[in-house]
Amino acid sequence: MKKIYELIAPCHFGLEAVLKKEITDLGYDIVQVEDGRVTFAGDEEAVCRANVFLRTAERILLKAGSFQAETFDQLFENTKALPWEEMIPRDGKFWVAKASSIKSKLFSPSDIQRIMKKAMVERLKTAYGVSVVAETGSSYPLRVFLYKDQVTVGIDTSGDSLHKRGYRTLTSRAPITETLAAALILLTPWKKDRILVDPFCGSGTFPIEAAMMAANMAPGMNRWFVAEDWDNLIGKKRWYDAMDEAGDLLEDTVEVDIQGYDIDGDIVRAARANAEAAGVGHLIHFQQRPVSALSHPKKYGFLITNPPYGERIEEKENLPGLYRELGERMRALDSWSSFIITAYENAERYIGRKADKNRKIYNGMMKTYFYQFMGPRPPMRNRSRDER
Repeated sequence: MKKIYELIAPCHFGLEAVLKKEITDLGYDIVQVEDGRVTFAGDEEAVCRANVFLRTAERILLKAGSFQAETFDQLFENTKALPWEEMIPRDGKFWVAKASSIKSKLFSPSDIQRIMKKAMVERLKTAYGVSVVAETGSSYPLRVFLYKDQVTVGIDTSGDSLHKRGYRTLTSRAPITETLAAALILLTPWKKDRILVDPFCGSGTFPIEAAMMAANMAPGMNRWFVAEDWDNLIGKKRWYDAMDEAGDLLEDTVEVDIQGYDIDGDIVRAARANAEAAGVGHLIHFQQRPVSALSHPKKYGFLITNPPYGERIEEKENLPGLYRELGERMRALDSWSSFIITAYENAERYIGRKADKNRKIYNGMMKTYFYQFMGPRPPMRNRSRDER
């Protein structure tokens, strides 16, 4: 009989609904949706498939337990009470990789990490009848969330964050993460038969993530996960099956019109190299071009971009002119829809148009806005079945 786990998938604040839909589409039942994470039910196969296929999750955690703790004594005893020997083998290496606390009496990450580690050691020493826990085997990193004194403990199955697809070795000055880019694309009505242009492509993340979606390329098919070494919980065959499924679904001969522009030639070359590393270089046209030269002969396209928003003081004085130029180009492409993520508070003012929708999203600790300027829908004969 398959063992069903609760799996926790953290994500960017404000994008929980996108991740929830991804998980549901993958075939798993949602248990709970909270700020910044979605919990769902799944077996060992789900651990593998979630890591390989989810585009917007930051990592996949196997929930070890949850409990109340207002004192360090309670934290120690409740941590010790969890059945760690069912999850961590005799020689397993384990540590609390990260602890976060919000509105809780216990708020020191280093103390939380130290006390929980000590409690786990005591439990496993007793369970395995040893005086010293060896920790010479596979790694089992933990992540702990405290919210209003409720402690949630998860074992990280991913290792490196899932935004690290393995293709982005060269980055621009202020890159957008792969998971955030994927989530923002999924918030738009863009489909692979429609044009997509990013006039501030930077390291190429938007065009690359769009091309991967168009090719039905699983984001995790070219990387390694820490849980691949967990022979006590997940059979190797499960990982092979997930990778085989990803390979069977791949359609990298799809015809698309995806373009990325940037004013910096070195950045364009880096974006092109990243796209090649991702396996989608043949699906994207990159070009050195300023935003003032943005144009396209076809109608009903999509502009999806992350323009500069003055990360450095000396850049701020250039922003009004830059956003004016962007607004002029958007008006010239009057049948297109435009989607812009920026922290620049005067974006709408200088673009010269109020967004049809405006969604607040946190990019790390930075509050940004996802402005959505909707163009007209194409005539029925030009629309794909998905849009009808």
